[in-house]
Amino acid sequence: MKLAELDVIVTAPPAPGWGGRYWILVKLTTDTGITGWGECYASSVGPTAMRHVIRDVFDRHMAGENPENIERMFRRAYSSGFTQRPDLTVMGAFSGLEIACWDILGKDRDRPVHALIGGRMNDRIRAYSYLYPLPHHDLSTFWTSPEMHAESAADLVARGYSAVKFDPAGPYTMRGGHMPAMADIALSVAICGAVRDAVGDRADLLFGTHGQFSTAGAIRLGQALEPFTPLWFEEPVPPDNVDAMAQVARAVRIPVATGERLTTKAEFAAVLRAEAASILQPALGRAGGIWEAKKIAALAEAHNAQMAPHLYAGPVEWAANIHLAASIPNILMLETIETPFHDALIKGTIRIEGGFVTPPDSPGLGITVDEELARAHPYTGDGLHLQMQEAPCDYTAPNAFMGGAPPSKG
Repeated sequence: MKLAELDVIVTAPPAPGWGGRYWILVKLTTDTGITGWGECYASSVGPTAMRHVIRDVFDRHMAGENPENIERMFRRAYSSGFTQRPDLTVMGAFSGLEIACWDILGKDRDRPVHALIGGRMNDRIRAYSYLYPLPHHDLSTFWTSPEMHAESAADLVARGYSAVKFDPAGPYTMRGGHMPAMADIALSVAICGAVRDAVGDRADLLFGTHGQFSTAGAIRLGQALEPFTPLWFEEPVPPDNVDAMAQVARAVRIPVATGERLTTKAEFAAVLRAEAASILQPALGRAGGIWEAKKIAALAEAHNAQMAPHLYAGPVEWAANIHLAASIPNILMLETIETPFHDALIKGTIRIEGGFVTPPDSPGLGITVDEELARAHPYTGDGLHLQMQEAPCDYTAPNAFMGGAPPSKG
């Protein structure tokens, strides 16, 4: 059996667009006619350019290869161009292709992917979700409303979730780490307080940031949030500044989590060595794929750290995350996004029930991709999947931030 054909589909989730502006799906077909699906969580370049990167990685390192040879193909891509170091764009392309290889192998052997990577350790996996606006909420005011956040949190907990995430702490700017505005600290405290009052001890609070603070600014914000006992303080400083993140971890009594913008075990190992985080959040469509994530999980286990796979993408990456989570002993929880489009794209083949996910037993990733639906929603914009803002933090007016891909109203 050899890898023979590649197809790339860039699909755009309809408004409000939770999960980013577009999802890059890859479909591999073998010379024996088996198809496998993967998803590339790569956004450093636009989707048109990314199609060419994915094609080049496939043609150069994978075409004609037995899909069993994951390690060999990874080493080719990792070493390409005489680099042998993490490359966010190349590994983003390889990650989605690697996930598709596991889908093929599972289908070929009539086994779920988790059975091929160590077997089922966990019969069900704890899920969490971001706080998104409820249908009656105004999209533009939700992000700065403690009351609306509390309502959304109460809704998730009523549906069985035991952890909720939110990130009200101000803008993500291209300028790097900044000191949070006093208004942003006050809003973060107010939203934490409202959510904690709404859920009590029925759910953990997951405080998200996206690397936007200076070391001192992250410590100042984190210490203000300590009374609400969040389960984690996510990526408080720029992700490549491991020493700064370790300073924050030592100064703030909230566990630090990081990983959505890191790739390969090399970058995660540096985080663990520095004791910069105790919760790792690899995005499997970027971190190197399923096999590389297993290695990251093993490193984390040796450092008594836990895994919480990241998701701000489509349901194919989610399915890969689930199989990883099913097979490792140190899973903490799994990020999820529940929208009708996420569900329809995989024809409801995996669902969240009562705040937990049961790993599928069907072959491969255990999903049925609605290829016609994916092709019916092509991405026609010119923005990246997620984007930083150019304007600096505003210290005199409110920073009404809606994420790196602001919701659209359709």
